[in-house]
Amino acid sequence: MKISIIGLGYVGCVSLGCLAQNGFSVIGVDIDTKKVDLVSKGLPTIIEKDIDRIIAEQHSKGRIEATEDCVQAVLDTDISIICVGTPSTTSGELNLDYIFGTAQQIGTALRRKGSFHIVVIRSTVLPGTNEKVGEIIQEISGKMRNESFSVVSNPEFLREGSAVDDYYNPPFTLIGTDHKETAEAMRNVYEKVHGEFVLTDFKTAEIIKYVNNSYHALKVTFANEVGNVCKRIGIDSHEVMRLFCMDKQLNISPYYFKPGFAYGGSCLPKDLKALIALASLNSLTTPVLEAIEYSNQLHITLAQKMIERKKKRRIGVLGVAFKEGTDDLRYSPMVKVIENILACTSDYEIKAYDKYINEALLIGSNRDFIDDHTPYLESIMCDTEEEVVNWAEVVVFNRKSESYVQMVKLHPEKEFIDLVRVFPSLTEANYEGICW
Repeated sequence: MKISIIGLGYVGCVSLGCLAQNGFSVIGVDIDTKKVDLVSKGLPTIIEKDIDRIIAEQHSKGRIEATEDCVQAVLDTDISIICVGTPSTTSGELNLDYIFGTAQQIGTALRRKGSFHIVVIRSTVLPGTNEKVGEIIQEISGKMRNESFSVVSNPEFLREGSAVDDYYNPPFTLIGTDHKETAEAMRNVYEKVHGEFVLTDFKTAEIIKYVNNSYHALKVTFANEVGNVCKRIGIDSHEVMRLFCMDKQLNISPYYFKPGFAYGGSCLPKDLKALIALASLNSLTTPVLEAIEYSNQLHITLAQKMIERKKKRRIGVLGVAFKEGTDDLRYSPMVKVIENILACTSDYEIKAYDKYINEALLIGSNRDFIDDHTPYLESIMCDTEEEVVNWAEVVVFNRKSESYVQMVKLHPEKEFIDLVRVFPSLTEANYEGICW
């Protein structure tokens, strides 16, 4: 199997050397004559640990060559991996001209090629780019995608300074494709790469790098804001963050990374406000920390607007406390939604059920809080879920239950809004998730 690497920058140069080291014959392609000349002499185009040795060794074995002729490289290979740049425009959007220009050249080559060809997009691109590249190649070549060629999303996870090690030890190898034979071919390409081989759809593969890097940027900024507060009051910030990272159950874990409803309760809102206040008392600005509650409130508003857009009068709510398994109503985002809806107009009626709130209304220690802060709650609480569902025109899930899946299917005349992702594959027309 022969592979062409289109674009000999950072990702392309590392991919070129590592694929050759894994036993493939590789052709490097670039419009920059200097880069082509370097690779043709067995030299890397970048400064990176180990890549100079790898390219020199593989070039001497005849596994590496380079050219400026993209069309011929495609004709001479089975797989083309696109590693061209996607620079930012002045407005912050990506400039995909190099990607689309490469697609045009591949299309020109495939017009003359009889065998099946795999096009792999390794560059970081926006969702929808894969589909567009397929359309360009299809139009120019006159051949159909998944009949004469396929297009694959294959984002890279390389860090400068450790790129070769990262190539062989990624968190996982991600392949976005809808073509079974292509998936198997890519599995062979990455056979000597450690980590799980994961198949997904095009757009998921395309967006993951943006999500990763945005979160990495958030982590750096979060740590710096914590560091500023700690320094101002004489605390060792590195010791604080060392302890923070020791918590693998909540802090460094998947636990909170599930898109759903807003946070609430007695701890998160209170402690976040306290840390922001501590910073302010010490004349520090913490914009990332301060934006958290603002974003959380926007999410509560989103849930409210979803309910209002249904244009139904009778709203049923399953789950009122801030999370499952508790009667705690303090800073409950669902209580806020209910209050906002009842306050804005008399056009709505609300009934709700929550096992733990019902118990609290009888004997719970939260009874005083209910009487003092949410006295209206007792009047809207029902004794059973069935009572709420049978009465309501719109049902809001703020709890998980296997029975809710059947509930959606048994009541096609009702609208269901899911704030907690009751069931991942629910696609009924009368069902809507808050952020999926």
